[in-house]
Amino acid sequence: MKAELASPLVPGRPNPVRRLYNWTVGWAERPGGAWALFAIAFVESSFFPIPPDVLLLALCVGAAAKSFRFALICSVGSVLGGMFGYLLGYAAWNAVEGIFIPYVFSQGLFDRVQGLYQQNAFLAVLTAAFTPIPYKVFTVAAGVFEVDFLTLVSASVVGRSARFFLVAAILYYFGPPVKRLIEKHFDRFAWALLVLGIGGFLALKLA
Repeated sequence: MKAELASPLVPGRPNPVRRLYNWTVGWAERPGGAWALFAIAFVESSFFPIPPDVLLLALCVGAAAKSFRFALICSVGSVLGGMFGYLLGYAAWNAVEGIFIPYVFSQGLFDRVQGLYQQNAFLAVLTAAFTPIPYKVFTVAAGVFEVDFLTLVSASVVGRSARFFLVAAILYYFGPPVKRLIEKHFDRFAWALLVLGIGGFLALKLA
């Protein structure tokens, strides 16, 4: 992948979000890219703001033949991260609540997730795991509200794997044209993922 793909969209010093994004994508050009993908997928499931799809895209574009391997790494990291988020909510919420609310998500959003869990916990986790709806809110909230752990894990495995393997399959089977399109418009694709993430927060809040 060309270095200019991670260049700022506008001249001058990038803002903090853009610097974090550049740091994430930069791992695609380093030997430890796969390990970084695992780590980012893990922490994104509880508090990290940049979705792992950004680095997954970058890695798959650079090595399409390894797309499914990258998707597996991303899926495993994300599900394990979701389990960690559950543990935080279940065993350490009193200690970390002041960090998560309001810095990671709002009290209103958190209360909304509680309502969704009361309706159908498996469907709630599955939807958050596959769509831009913030998965991290659901993992931590699952622990706080003592959602069945196996429900969280099974829904996460299905949803996260479907999401990441879909990205990998597109790059693997339709590699050359998709690769050229993504390389040409990579910044737009990456920022679109971030916008979808914000949209997921708003959709959850207004649902």
